[in-house]
Amino acid sequence: MLPPNTITAIADQLEEAERTRTMIPRLTARYPDMTFEDSYAVQNEWRRRKVESGRRLVGRKIGLTSKVMQVATGITEPDYGAIFDDQVFDNGSVIEHGRFSNVRIEVELAFVLGSPLAGPTATIFDVLKATEYVVPALEILSSRIEMEDRTIVDTISDNAALGGLVYGGNPTDPSAVDMRWISALLYRNETIEESGVAAAVLNHPATGVAWLANKLFQHGDRLEAGEIVLAGSFTRPMWVHQGDSVLADYGPMGTISCRFD
Repeated sequence: MLPPNTITAIADQLEEAERTRTMIPRLTARYPDMTFEDSYAVQNEWRRRKVESGRRLVGRKIGLTSKVMQVATGITEPDYGAIFDDQVFDNGSVIEHGRFSNVRIEVELAFVLGSPLAGPTATIFDVLKATEYVVPALEILSSRIEMEDRTIVDTISDNAALGGLVYGGNPTDPSAVDMRWISALLYRNETIEESGVAAAVLNHPATGVAWLANKLFQHGDRLEAGEIVLAGSFTRPMWVHQGDSVLADYGPMGTISCRFD
């Protein structure tokens, strides 16, 4: 693993990039032997600092869970990151575009847990039992590391490129719907840009949540009651610019929207 002072230095650089809304050079170009564990150590240091500064952990995001996202990024396995309270926006919010770098939107389902969920052998059925409801969500992606030729080690270090999330629509009991067939239409400025079905996420969106619980167990952690889990995108990321309005239509589960000023 990288020495602790290098982990700290990388976390310093990422913190400065977030503050100045810039990007740092790709980590794997500078540290070609950097491992998964190194990247999660960077993420954990960044997370520790945010909690220490008063930000509250409210959930986790899972990334790169669908074939369409893996093809879009060239990365072939999932990752995860932390969600903090000041990254969550209400449905219909007006959001400052300049707060983020390389702003993109993904269409997802958010699982809100009613009870804790822990590995090492969590299954889809454990996820469904622990979930209080699922609800439509838009993930805002923001990259603090240059994007060209990045690997999963870069994205993990960058808190899985999380910028924020918007969620709303109709909260739905997971037993009341076949989640594999939940679909959404994604619009930018009243023009449809993407569409997708939730089965694109590992054949069932709850599969990603089970993967997360088992991965967290390896890192001495678990999902807690009340946490929001973004299960992964079932559309390609859509670029958004200042002045754009975004709307996702989930049919019976309602619509969710935001605008970037």
